[in-house]
Amino acid sequence: MSRYGAMFGPDITFLGVDRCDVNDASSYADADVVIIGAPFDGGTSNRPGARFGPNALRQACYLPHDGSRPSLALRVDGLKDLRVYDAGDVACYSGDVETSLADIEEAVHKIASSGAIPLILGGDHTVALPDARGTARAFTARRTSMIHFDAHADTGNIQFGHLHGHGTPMRRLIESGAIRGDRFLQIGLRGYWPGPETLDWMAQQRMRSYEMTEIVARGLEECLTEAFEIALDECDQIFLSVDIDVCDPGHAPGTGTPEPGGLSARQLLDSVRRICYELPVAGMEVVEVSPPYDHADITAYLGNRVILEALSAMARRRKDEGGGPRWNPLQPLLDGR
Repeated sequence: MSRYGAMFGPDITFLGVDRCDVNDASSYADADVVIIGAPFDGGTSNRPGARFGPNALRQACYLPHDGSRPSLALRVDGLKDLRVYDAGDVACYSGDVETSLADIEEAVHKIASSGAIPLILGGDHTVALPDARGTARAFTARRTSMIHFDAHADTGNIQFGHLHGHGTPMRRLIESGAIRGDRFLQIGLRGYWPGPETLDWMAQQRMRSYEMTEIVARGLEECLTEAFEIALDECDQIFLSVDIDVCDPGHAPGTGTPEPGGLSARQLLDSVRRICYELPVAGMEVVEVSPPYDHADITAYLGNRVILEALSAMARRRKDEGGGPRWNPLQPLLDGR
């Protein structure tokens, strides 16, 4: 099958990067990162619309879509210093959950098996199951850990009578063996779900969840440092899952299940930068951006910048590992600009 393109809206690539066809490995043989859309929101429990997320994330930028974004802070260009392609969207049909998830997993697995990092644009969080499983399959079993930013644990068992939904993918991932429960780090949880039975199951899996109360009390940086140590213990690579509702609705209103009291946009961007600079990220997703509820494109802009922050940090990590002078976060100040 040839490159499908975008399912909802114009067939554009992420900020103008080159296209590729996920079914033609030669079209991304030199790729460092392959962006692919998973426009599925058939697992949404509240407000739908995340199927329009991939297209919104691709175009939410006021700068020219010219395949270049120099980072002011990191002094690299994540879209040029890395070889980044966009494979378009996986064909997803909300009425066919099983086929959609299987097709997403196969596409992600092809990318990860090529040696490139799959960067998936969601879609609701149902797609975490095929995204993380497709990535983990390309590596040694049980050697991939998960860092998961979210307001919600997404560890429910049954959602409206079904195994698959955006409230269940993390349980399915652990049950499948793709990600170990004791190497599953959740950051930003808050609110009034899940209940005691699900929390008991999470404790049995030895999951580590950093609820917002703990983050406020200890500080986000300290919690991240601890999470990194756990994630790298007996694991070789990380899958990074970013549900945009980890941020307070004031910073990310365009999402299906907003929960007050979350991270700020600045905290999320700094966290993603740190993860992609310090850790071996093998795959990543940004999910739950729902444009129908997004006032003034606030959420889409944040999601776009999460992606750029990740790519810039990966590029900086590679540059520093190449033997050049290591990045100094105070460099812009030292340079006098």
